[in-house]
Amino acid sequence: MAAESMYGPKATFLGVPAAGLDDTAKLAAAGAVIVGAPFDGGTSHRPGCRFGPAAIRTTDYLPHDGRRPHLALGVEPLGELAVVDVGDVTMPPGDIEGSLERLRQVVEHVARTGAVPVVLGGDHSIALSDASGVAAHIGWGRVSLLHFDAHADTADQQFGSLYGHGTPMRRLIESGAVRGERFVQIGLRGYWPDPETLDWMAGRHMRSYEMAEVVERGLDPCLDEAFAIALDDCDGVFLSVDVDVVDPGQAPGTGTPEPGGLTPRQLLDAVRRVAMELPLAGVDVVEVCPPYDQAEITAYLANRVVLEVLSGMAWRRRSESERRKASDPLLRHRRRG
Repeated sequence: MAAESMYGPKATFLGVPAAGLDDTAKLAAAGAVIVGAPFDGGTSHRPGCRFGPAAIRTTDYLPHDGRRPHLALGVEPLGELAVVDVGDVTMPPGDIEGSLERLRQVVEHVARTGAVPVVLGGDHSIALSDASGVAAHIGWGRVSLLHFDAHADTADQQFGSLYGHGTPMRRLIESGAVRGERFVQIGLRGYWPDPETLDWMAGRHMRSYEMAEVVERGLDPCLDEAFAIALDDCDGVFLSVDVDVVDPGQAPGTGTPEPGGLTPRQLLDAVRRVAMELPLAGVDVVEVCPPYDQAEITAYLANRVVLEVLSGMAWRRRSESERRKASDPLLRHRRRG
């Protein structure tokens, strides 16, 4: 079901230890597990993001030594979370339903070990598998979804197919894995979806922060509201980041570029906040398309998105541990002694 690497040489995310899906001890000890989803069979425009996982794993100017101390937060996320990489899920081109089902099974397996699956895409069709796999563990309808993207991905069909990178969010809501009123999108812009699709979204009570609203109000107030929605009556949060949420002048390597998006700084700060403030149950980073990248700009950004998420998770885990120790009367007594 999983391969070391479908495309290119064997590599793990920045040199973290490799692990097999049957290595229950390693997976159970991990706070986060990297999963590659090298699939672009759901692409509607420029193909090539099947090569995204390899680019995200390896694009860096530092040694691939499995260590990345975070300057601002004072954590070392790869070590503190005992991050491991299970390689790529086998996702053959042309087999979209079979590929998505294999990915769903792998994500569910990782989630059930207690680790947070961090999936490297691949096109955005994989979000259906990723969020469904997490919901199968957390609870159907008990996972909220924060979706950073230029596009809503809520089409009913794509070229006559129910599956593609323009349809996963509709399939998730229709399945009940994620409730529409707990589905928040940030960064939408451009000339799609059409009025019929927007009506469908409104009927499911989805909340979309278009770029016009983000610019007018500021990103942080929008995030404050989005977090409140995500935390209300849910037991976990899934974070889905499409790199085309960033302006293509600063992230050119993507399949459906739409001018006028977030800056890289805004995205990095936002996903760090998500990981620090919310109980993440799963993550995917998608639509990195190396054939259209320039000087690896987009791959570097996606790599840092993953690192910011992991750093926020490590900071949150450390903070929660310190709070528990501070509230434990036995530990307080020992410190006084």
